[in-house]
Amino acid sequence: MNEYSVIGVMSGTSLDGVDVAFCKFKKEKGKWHYSIEHAETISYTKYWKDTLAYLENSNALNFVIIHKQYGHFLGKLISEFIYKHHVTPDFIASHGHTIFHQPENKITFQIGDGAAIAAECGIPVVCDFRSLDVAMGGQGAPLVPIGDKFLFADYDYCLNLGGFANISFENKGNRIAFDICPVNIVLNKIAENFGREYDENGALSAKGKINLILLNELNNIDYYRNIYPKSLGKEWVLQYFYPIINVFDIPAEDKLCTICEHIALQISNQIILRLRSVSKLENQNASANNMKMLITGGGVYNSFLISRIKENCKVVIEIPEKKIIDFKEALIFAFLGVLRMKNQINCLSSVTGASNDNIGGAVYLR
Repeated sequence: MNEYSVIGVMSGTSLDGVDVAFCKFKKEKGKWHYSIEHAETISYTKYWKDTLAYLENSNALNFVIIHKQYGHFLGKLISEFIYKHHVTPDFIASHGHTIFHQPENKITFQIGDGAAIAAECGIPVVCDFRSLDVAMGGQGAPLVPIGDKFLFADYDYCLNLGGFANISFENKGNRIAFDICPVNIVLNKIAENFGREYDENGALSAKGKINLILLNELNNIDYYRNIYPKSLGKEWVLQYFYPIINVFDIPAEDKLCTICEHIALQISNQIILRLRSVSKLENQNASANNMKMLITGGGVYNSFLISRIKENCKVVIEIPEKKIIDFKEALIFAFLGVLRMKNQINCLSSVTGASNDNIGGAVYLR
């Protein structure tokens, strides 16, 4: 079977809401083609936003209860989406919402019980995409790069600006990807000082000034010197990032401005390292002017941040249509589900550092 209709479901660390996308995939002459037929982001109620934000501090029993409840919540949302758009998916591929991500301790957990989703929707569900990779010694992240490889191969780099910035590219025939630095998980938190959920268009950041001392301290965080494979989670932000920015008694606008510059510099550093590698490999001077970078994710709408990335990264930057900006991750998790149902590799050891490529995802049939 080479044609699939799938609902992809994604919830990111920035807690914007649940992304639901009805996607179609078709493989012709060895190449995958896709379309996003219908997609929407369902905002979280205050209850779910608060529950997900603080669940990591809960006791074990409550954690399991919320895991089940959140699964039923997702199942109801998906059922309403199916009814609203009159679609008939072959199955659902759900990422869930990450509560714990500590691959160094062989722990990753995305709540949203797949059995509960299947029970609500009456449709097969693929979920828990990360656990096998982590059990095999991998980071369990990022998982999107295999979608970049097969669906967005026209770009030299695929950059996503969500809770974290992550990048994906080909290197000597292998797909390489990793988390670069925090983005919206931090920017949104600081925007709360102004009674806002996020810094719309980067207007607050644009009013600020770069604090060079803060910028230098952020750029010297040890993680940035680590080689891939590597990934980030909320725990890392709490332990390493917030303690630095919290000790600076400067206007919140200056913090936002400085962090935007930090993000742009860290992204630029990775492009520079990649160009040096290409130049050495091919014994010539690689030019950023000939390379294209696709940028997606909610951070695309922060025009100040994008302006700083453009200033620091001399590659050709392409911003796609809104559907791809907003729903690329939901699209790719739908695609991961397709590969899982075909029993084909959907997680690359070249990306995660696992002992082998693997086929991640638990399947619930109903």
